[in-house]
Amino acid sequence: MRMLGRLLLAAFALVMAIPAGALTLGAGVLLDPGLRDAFGRLGLVGLFAGLSDLAQGLPPEMAVMAILVLIQALGLLLILPPTLAALIGETLGLRSPVWYGGATGALTALLPWLARGGIPPSGPALAAEARLSAILLVTGAVSGLVYWLIAGREAGTPTRP
Repeated sequence: MRMLGRLLLAAFALVMAIPAGALTLGAGVLLDPGLRDAFGRLGLVGLFAGLSDLAQGLPPEMAVMAILVLIQALGLLLILPPTLAALIGETLGLRSPVWYGGATGALTALLPWLARGGIPPSGPALAAEARLSAILLVTGAVSGLVYWLIAGREAGTPTRP
């Protein structure tokens, strides 16, 4: 019975941690001047280009596929790191906020680098990548700490007879 309670608590904690990470990512992108300008230009240009392409006869399946790719990328950034840190933390009985915040933050920040095969960008792209990695680090740390606040503090506690 205790195991079922831990599973439900962990699921609830993840359901709360993932939106916290999403809000942090959105705030980080809006607060960083370079990313805010880039996403602002790309967002409006992409929206207008997408509408004009649809008006010219581009199949709507292409728009649906683009949305699915965006959802998959956000899912990878926002769902995978806290879930992986929670699974390892619960399995090993870790109760430290440093584990949940640090592991989730580090994994979230490393995902873009790992996706590229560890090859760093050069020139001005390196500075933008460093800013994005810092935003992702904070995003993951917030997500991991929210999980820890709800479920991680009692991970691995011995069961009472």
